[in-house]
Amino acid sequence: MRIKTTASTLAALSFLMLAQQVRAEEPLSAIDWLSDVVETPQTVAPPVLPQAKRANDVAQSATPASVVTTTLGAPSRDAVGLVPGSVSGLPVRFWGSSTSMALAKAMGDLRPDLPPPLAELMRRVLLAELAPPVDSSSKEILFQARVDELLSLGALDQAKALLDRADPGTAALFRRWFDVSLLTGEEDVACTRMLRQPDLSPTYPARIFCMARAGDWDAANLTLSTAKALGVMTPEEDALMARFLDPELFEREAPLPVPSRVTPLSFRMHEAIGEPLSLSTLPNAFAFAGLSENGGWKPRITAAERLARTGAISSSRLLAIYTERQPAASGGVWDRVDAVQAFDTALAARDPNAVAAQLPDAVRAMRRAGLEPALANMFGEALLSLPLLDTVRSDATRLALLSPAYESAANSDVIAANTPSLWRAVARGDVATIAKTAEAGGLDALESAIAAAFTAAGPAPELELLIKDGNLGLATLKAVKMMEDGASADPLALENGLRTLRNLGFADISRRMALHTLITRPRS
Repeated sequence: MRIKTTASTLAALSFLMLAQQVRAEEPLSAIDWLSDVVETPQTVAPPVLPQAKRANDVAQSATPASVVTTTLGAPSRDAVGLVPGSVSGLPVRFWGSSTSMALAKAMGDLRPDLPPPLAELMRRVLLAELAPPVDSSSKEILFQARVDELLSLGALDQAKALLDRADPGTAALFRRWFDVSLLTGEEDVACTRMLRQPDLSPTYPARIFCMARAGDWDAANLTLSTAKALGVMTPEEDALMARFLDPELFEREAPLPVPSRVTPLSFRMHEAIGEPLSLSTLPNAFAFAGLSENGGWKPRITAAERLARTGAISSSRLLAIYTERQPAASGGVWDRVDAVQAFDTALAARDPNAVAAQLPDAVRAMRRAGLEPALANMFGEALLSLPLLDTVRSDATRLALLSPAYESAANSDVIAANTPSLWRAVARGDVATIAKTAEAGGLDALESAIAAAFTAAGPAPELELLIKDGNLGLATLKAVKMMEDGASADPLALENGLRTLRNLGFADISRRMALHTLITRPRS
C-alpha cells in the first residue's frame, strides 16, 4: 500500500512539471469556455489581426511557404474530415490559396446561433474531407478552428467524431476532446486516457478530478496541496477542489458563488458537490449536458429545444424527448409538449379532422419558442400525403415549405391559395416567376432583396475576386456572415449572401435560407 501511494505521489509531482511545459506551448483558444490553463490576473491578450485586406486573406502563391515543415508521411489534421467529397459535393481544393488564419478568423467571427439552413451548411463544410490550406503546418490552425466552430454551434457529437478521427494527440486538441467528453457524459473514458497520458492533461483541476474518480484520493489531495503551494490555482478553483475532495467539511457552508468563467470541468464539479449551475446563460455546447437522462424531464426538454433551434440535434431527437411521457403540469414548456404530442397522435391516425383541431395549437406553441422550423422538420413532409381541411392549409403550407420537402410542397395541392407567389417561386427555383413578381411591385425591402438575389447574375461584387481566384471556402464563410442575422440582416447583405451561395453551387441552401427568412420573420 505504501509503494502504491509513493508511486501515485511521484506521478502527481511529475504531472505538475509536465503540465507547466504543456501550458507554456499551447496557443490561445478561439473560445473562452474551455477547461483552460490557470487563470492569472495579467491575462495575455490574443494578437490583434490586421485589417482585412486581400493580401492578408489570400496567399500570393499556391506554393507552400518555405518555412513550413511537416513530418514525412504524417497526414495533416487540417485535411481530416468525416464526409468524403463524393457526399459533401465540395471540391477538394475548396480552401484555394486562403491562409489558415484568414479561414480561422472567418469561422470565429460567426455567431453561434445561425439560422438552421446556414448552420447546416457550416456543418457540411466543417466536416468535409478537403485538401489542407496551402500554409498548413504542424500547428493545424484550421483543424482547431473547425472543431471550435462545431463546439460554438453546439454540435458536440460531430466535434467529438472529428476529434476521434484525427486522434487528439496534441495538448490543444486533447483539451477539446476532454471537455466534449465531460459534456457528453463520457468523463470516465476521458479520465482513463488522461491518466495514461499525464503530459496531455488539460488542467490541474482535471488531474485532481480524474484521480478522485479513480479512487486515488491521496494523490488527488497531494496534487491539490502542491498546486496551491506553487500558486497555480485561483481562489475559485481552490474552493471548488476542496469541496469536491471533501464535501462533508462544507455541509453547513453556503453554496459557492457561480464561477466567473464556467468551464465543462467546473460545471461537472459543481454537479458533483450538489450545486449544479444553470444552463440558461452558458454557451450552446453546455446544453448537451442537459440531455443526460440523470436529470429531470423538463431540463432535458429545455436543453433539447435549445440545441434543435440550430440543428445541433435532429428534430426527431427533440420529438423523442417530447414524447417520453405525459406532461404533469401546464404552461410554458408543458404547453408545447402537450400540443406536439396531440398533433403527433392526430397525424399518426391520419384523421383530417383531428389534424385540423391540433395543428394550429402546435404551430402557435412552437412558433412562440422559435421552434417552428423544428416542427416543420418533424411533420412538414408527412402533411403532403394527407387530405387537409382548408382551415389549416395556411399553417400546413408554412411547415411544408420549411421542411426538406419544400420543392415537392410547392408543387402539391397542400399549398394554401393565399400563399405569396414569391414563396412558391423560390421553393420551385422558378427564376422567371420571381422576376415577374418583383416587376409587379408590392414587395417590401426584404422580399425585394430576396427576389434580386435569385435574378442577379454572379456573386456579391465584393466576393467576386475571391471566387475567381479559387478561394471558395473563404467566400462561403463571408457569405454566411452576411446572412447570419436572418430576417434582421441588412437587406443588401442578405441579397449578396444568397446570390453568392447560388453562384457557389449551394442552390438548395440558398432557397431554404430564403424561405426560412420569409416564413419565420416577425409578422406585422
